[in-house]
Amino acid sequence: MTLKRMDNVGIVVESLDATISFFAELGLKLEGRATIEGEWAGRVTGLEPQRVEIAMMVTPDGHSRLEISQFLTPPVVADHRNAPVNALGYLRVMFTVDDIDETLGRLQKLGAQLVGEVVQYEDAYRLCYIRGPEGLLIGLAEEIG
Repeated sequence: MTLKRMDNVGIVVESLDATISFFAELGLKLEGRATIEGEWAGRVTGLEPQRVEIAMMVTPDGHSRLEISQFLTPPVVADHRNAPVNALGYLRVMFTVDDIDETLGRLQKLGAQLVGEVVQYEDAYRLCYIRGPEGLLIGLAEEIG
């Protein structure tokens, strides 16, 4: 059997509304929002009882999704938001943007902070990392040439 696609990347947050607003400003569209609970949900995640509010956001091309979750039950047990770039595990999501400087300007108005600086990789990309809502690490890339 062949892999068909990557369905989505999941992020757990404390404030679903603020995070939706941030990623909407970045350019993702809210595809849907729901509360997930019940015995079946706990069987999937191994967390029983489970009650989580989720928002599914989609990129403009319709190919990639970001699932944002706010757990109501059980309570959050770990916090990796301030982990450095070389921490083990899933760390960041990277988005390609048309204009990195313009995007940074818009996101900084919502509290985003540049981690290092905007750098150029050869003649291919301008790149940077930012800390977005709740300290989430987000990569931005602008194709050049």
